[in-house]
Amino acid sequence: MIGMKVVLFGATGMVGQGVLRECLADPEVESVLSIGRNRTDRQHPKLREVIQTDFVDFPAVAPELRGCDACFFCLGVSSAGMSEERYRRVTYDLTMTAAQTLARVSPDMTFIYVSGMGTDSSEHGRTMWARVKGQTENALLRLPFKAAYMFRPGLIVPLDGIRSKTRLYSMFYAAAGPLIPWLYARFPKYVTTTRQIGLAMLTVAKRGAPAAVLENADINRV
Repeated sequence: MIGMKVVLFGATGMVGQGVLRECLADPEVESVLSIGRNRTDRQHPKLREVIQTDFVDFPAVAPELRGCDACFFCLGVSSAGMSEERYRRVTYDLTMTAAQTLARVSPDMTFIYVSGMGTDSSEHGRTMWARVKGQTENALLRLPFKAAYMFRPGLIVPLDGIRSKTRLYSMFYAAAGPLIPWLYARFPKYVTTTRQIGLAMLTVAKRGAPAAVLENADINRV
């Protein structure tokens, strides 16, 4: 798809940084509109940034979103220490506010959501975060987009100088650093990279995928 216009949520997070990097490097991507609470500190002729501190008032930026071909939704938080109500507000409510606006102003787009391995599509399992992610996925798949895909990565290896902003993850990567390339090569069903996720998102946005839900191994195969 030549001249693809992308809107990216969460460009300052670990996954979002990887997706942004691949979008800016792809000659078929014409422009990237980054929407988030913080600036990326990246300078590039393709990149335009909108700082959105209040996602309750998200419809105010709706005019910026018209005519986009793809949305890569990479916003997310760890559920550690959070109540279900608070986690649902950040994970489900925020995502759906953005997605419903996008479905209204750019229904011909492809929407790709970064979920997680172990997400509970039944919405009734015992694990809180998996239930909420499942509710979010199911609600997104009901929206009238041209297409919507749920990415469920497992362990994500940050490449190209990218670092996680989550302290626990940063400590893990620092401790496990020498083993991570081996894990990625040995267990492609459970391990992927920021680079692979970004490339897979672009490929799926351009050409589609056989299924709406892509598990970690599917992401690596794209």
